Amino acid sequence: MNRYDSNPFADDEVNPFASLKAKEKELHAKEAELKKKEQELKRREDAIARAGVVIEEKNWPPFFPIIHQDIANEIPIHLQRIQYVAFTTYLGLIVCLLWNILAVTVAWFKGEGPIIWLLAVIYFIASVPLSYFLWYRPLYRAMRTDSALSFAGFFLSYLLHIAFCVYAAIAPPIVFKGKSITGILPAIELLGYNAAVGILYFIGFGLFVCETVLSIWVIQQVYTYFRGSGKVEEVKREAARSTMMAAM
Repeated sequence: MNRYDSNPFADDEVNPFASLKAKEKELHAKEAELKKKEQELKRREDAIARAGVVIEEKNWPPFFPIIHQDIANEIPIHLQRIQYVAFTTYLGLIVCLLWNILAVTVAWFKGEGPIIWLLAVIYFIASVPLSYFLWYRPLYRAMRTDSALSFAGFFLSYLLHIAFCVYAAIAPPIVFKGKSITGILPAIELLGYNAAVGILYFIGFGLFVCETVLSIWVIQQVYTYFRGSGKVEEVKREAARSTMMAAM
């Protein structure tokens, strides 16, 4: 046989294209695996969507996302204003309680004692997450899904929120003479012998009043929509159905 008839690259060890073929084969295998994973993920997403489960990606605040918030895309246009104002009341509560800590801290340094500061911190630590999960998130879910039961849960919790704001704005001398909250009564008392602290308490009083007024507007608007959309009867039907199921 002529020596020129044989393939000099038949052996992979001397074939310069063998490594390229191996890499190409490996890339095709990885591509096939990725497509398989994408198909599996798509099947899971479709199954979740059919089950009515919404995947919520944390996106707010933008610099450190801890909650999901997308009013412009998830809330119907005619309800977005109410939802934005409701979110403002949630942020407003945070501002009120932060200012409360600041004013009470100054009062502590001026001789009012550390207990009122500890209570102010407890108000903040407890109220911020509870408000989110008990009334803001239920309202967001109710607006997005038009769920009557979510609306009912919101009303109950939001009324408690408004009651707390009214209590904070007054701050009656029930616990440590009311000085753990920047209401009007401790503000008047403190102004008599410490003007700087009294002014801080008056500012806190103003913040709680604004929070109360905005919150009353929100619950009025939500209730108007709730009644106008026939949700009252829907809640009654759901309650009756639940009672029947419990009896069975």
